[in-house]
Amino acid sequence: MSFWDFIVDASYFIAAVLFIYGLKCMSSPRTAAAGIKWAGGGMLLATIVTFWHPDMQAGVGTYLLMLLAIAIGGISSWIAGQRVKMTAMPQMVALFNGMGGGAAAAIALVEMYSHTAWHYGIEVVIFAVLGALIGGVSFTGSLIAWAKLEGKIRIIRLPRQHLINAGIALLAVILGLVIIGSGPGVPVLITFFFLVTLLLGVMITNPIGGADMPVMISLYNALTGLAVGFEGFVMQNPAMIIAGTVVGAAGSLLTLLMARAMNRSIANILFSGFGVDDGTAGDGPEGEMQSVEAFDAAASFAYSDTLIIVPGYGMAVAQAQHKLWEFVQMLQKEHGVDVKFAIHPVAGRMPGHMNVLLAEAGVPYDLIYDLEEINPEFPNADAALVIGANDVVNPSARTDESSPIYGMPILDVDKAREVYVIKRGRGTGFSGVQNALFFGDNTRMVFGDAKQVCSDLAAGLKQL
Repeated sequence: MSFWDFIVDASYFIAAVLFIYGLKCMSSPRTAAAGIKWAGGGMLLATIVTFWHPDMQAGVGTYLLMLLAIAIGGISSWIAGQRVKMTAMPQMVALFNGMGGGAAAAIALVEMYSHTAWHYGIEVVIFAVLGALIGGVSFTGSLIAWAKLEGKIRIIRLPRQHLINAGIALLAVILGLVIIGSGPGVPVLITFFFLVTLLLGVMITNPIGGADMPVMISLYNALTGLAVGFEGFVMQNPAMIIAGTVVGAAGSLLTLLMARAMNRSIANILFSGFGVDDGTAGDGPEGEMQSVEAFDAAASFAYSDTLIIVPGYGMAVAQAQHKLWEFVQMLQKEHGVDVKFAIHPVAGRMPGHMNVLLAEAGVPYDLIYDLEEINPEFPNADAALVIGANDVVNPSARTDESSPIYGMPILDVDKAREVYVIKRGRGTGFSGVQNALFFGDNTRMVFGDAKQVCSDLAAGLKQL
């Protein structure tokens, strides 16, 4: 082993350690920001050392193209990261994840077009084909997920959709096997194979309802990691192998945890079409919603001993977390109310969405509880406040066997003595399922923009 071989391998090993350590830090809101920096440092190290890789036999022009690509990607992502709103973060995650899958697929195509993969043996060819297949599906699937969350496209369900998808998937597998068994690939065959994988990603994702899209994004994140890992074997790059494996494993675990939080299997999410109405009204409980003004809700909270707040996507849309925290601080300091925040595992549009928003507003971590911790406290709570959450507090999941969300673990908000719900209108949630909580005898609706309502709540406290 030459000196440069040792330096490159050692640097890749350090980068891999930084990836793993960064991912571990991201498991907690307290250390997530530091984890991103550690992982980013590892990626920077792996990128820089690649320029001195002994196998690099590139001319000046190639180095300039690499630098140009890094500059374009780095500057555009930095600008996007600065400008993106928290409500659009799931779309951004989907978009960037798709770019990772597309990059992995592109590497596989280059290796197959140049016949390089066949020089390393049949195992490498298999990894290249798998990387192209998974990366291509993740690329277009993630783009469709982004477009749906962004409201750019609507769901189109074809007759015998699952049979069509199965046929496309079978065709992709057959083409991949032909490429593996036919020796150095024919460009037309490779191109057709790649186009089929892109179509498969579109067809798989398009029928998925809005309520399941966060799980799909997590699943595609896992697939992108696997594609990168496979291409690491093709490129003989240990940093790509380790990084891809770690991302694939983490994404797979997160996908399973999210599916479990919804009490559904991955197969059910992929093939059931749950949430295909994307928020359109459906059959639900009978009765009328009882509404009150913000001042009445503020008075009830002021005379409560305990209050549990459940934030949801409506809070994110209104950017109400800062006003909410101001109101909570007034309750704590001036009225001695014990306030806690309850977070459902799939609240918002991606895991940790609500945690990030509350942390942004300065809410201490010790006031934030997950479902298992907080549910036993609802029956003893004087009041509960729901801000923009819907499906995760719907008691139909416990009581109505005909409901599409029956069996999904929910926050037991309806068991509190009084329930107040801040909601912009009377429509259904992201899944299109009507919420029985809104019609409960102990529930009062406070209609309006969440940010304005939180301001009105604070103003109401000042008048007491």
